[in-house]
Amino acid sequence: MPLSHEQYANIGRLFPEVILCVFGLLIMLVDPFVSVARQRVLGWLGFLGALAALAAVWVPAHHPGMAYSGLISNDAFSVFMHVVVISAAALAILGSIDYLGQEGLQRGEYYALILFATAGMCILAGANELVTAFVGLEMSSIASYVLAGFRRRALPSNEASMKYFLLGSFATAFFLYGIAMTYGATGSTRIDQVQNFLGRLEDAGHSLPVLAILGIGLMFVGLGFKVVAAPFQIYAPDVYEGAPTPVTALLASAPKAATFAVMLRIFYVAFGAAGGTWFWMIWISAILTMFIGNLAALVQTNVKRMLAYSSIAHAGYILVAFAASSEYGIAAVLFYLAAYVLMKVGAFLVLAHLGQQDEQHLSIRDYAGLGQRQPVLAVCFSLFLLSLLGLPATAGFLGKFFAFQAALDAHGAPAFDGAIVWLVVIAAINSVIGAYYYLRVIVAMYFWEPSREYTPTPVPAALSVALFLAAAGTLYLGLLPGRVISLARAAADSLPLH
Repeated sequence: MPLSHEQYANIGRLFPEVILCVFGLLIMLVDPFVSVARQRVLGWLGFLGALAALAAVWVPAHHPGMAYSGLISNDAFSVFMHVVVISAAALAILGSIDYLGQEGLQRGEYYALILFATAGMCILAGANELVTAFVGLEMSSIASYVLAGFRRRALPSNEASMKYFLLGSFATAFFLYGIAMTYGATGSTRIDQVQNFLGRLEDAGHSLPVLAILGIGLMFVGLGFKVVAAPFQIYAPDVYEGAPTPVTALLASAPKAATFAVMLRIFYVAFGAAGGTWFWMIWISAILTMFIGNLAALVQTNVKRMLAYSSIAHAGYILVAFAASSEYGIAAVLFYLAAYVLMKVGAFLVLAHLGQQDEQHLSIRDYAGLGQRQPVLAVCFSLFLLSLLGLPATAGFLGKFFAFQAALDAHGAPAFDGAIVWLVVIAAINSVIGAYYYLRVIVAMYFWEPSREYTPTPVPAALSVALFLAAAGTLYLGLLPGRVISLARAAADSLPLH
């Protein structure tokens, strides 16, 4: 029986997710027939799948609209986030090929899990219905739990997987309870219908239902866990440190981007009428997140753990733009996420190589004199660190600039009472704090005597390509941001705000 026009349209609007799942299944089917010596081929097949999914974004980009009776919203916002998430997955796969061979972990299911997790993140970014968002979150999470423990012979990896699974399950329960509360208050789990119900209450002069307030609070707990926002960040340093480093590169970037995307839909669209309520949750969380991330990173000597705390701090900077409660704030969040994914994935992939077998060399002292021994790799790592710091001419600088500017432009709104200005001041102070631990690594690479206990190894071709793409993207967004800013603003405009 031939498919109807509507069914074709639905598939087209989910074409990237379809491609990701098809390639994931293909890898699992081919895996038993590939010899151990040729398992690398599956990595390239996974990378090809990610590139095909990235190309497939063209289809939904040219056929906007709702899919599957309004469960999926295919708009410019969704398209932008698809590109960000799939790009992170492609770079992570490319950086994993030689890493898995070095660790003796070359398995087809690794690449399939990344593709399945990415499909879940894409669904999460485009969800127009809360239960659909929950399904996307679970697709991403279950695959991530397995990936975090992929170094099965390493106790830290087993610990990371167990912590991620247990705490992630609790966070998911909070999110699900929040959905139930929202349904009880509004009679719907569709984001646009929740928006209409609460908007009518506001127009009639009625206060927000208590169940709706409980719902947004519980959903923030569940989603705050995924974006490692305080006080829900406690798992992140151990999980990021214990997971295989290319997996850490993925976990620290793509799930955070996809979860921020669904948070923007829930807070700005569904609960736009309750901005005065959720603003204070975001405000408090942003301050805690920035201070906890930066102050903890100051005392770290393990570079991987330091970057884990850095990821927490950057979630706080993104929340500063989130608190702006404006279309410009949405655009600032999107641009920051695009910049963050490139520099964070790049930094962790450098560590994946420098750590060597069993990830033995992750101390700052191990990288002393790296600027003399491997100057190109040192320059690349320095670029990512300086971008995370926020140095001008890098993506990180413009990400912070737009985030802070969006927040300051929101000053004067009655619900904020100047609190947003203090938030920007605190964010600027934290940026200065962060300079210490980023510059400490750069100083070690260029000004310390080379470590005698560490012998650098050549950078594999696949990793070189991944680092080149990440570095080029970081410089492009820092020097020529106009095109991406325009796309971010178009994405923000496509959301039906209250």
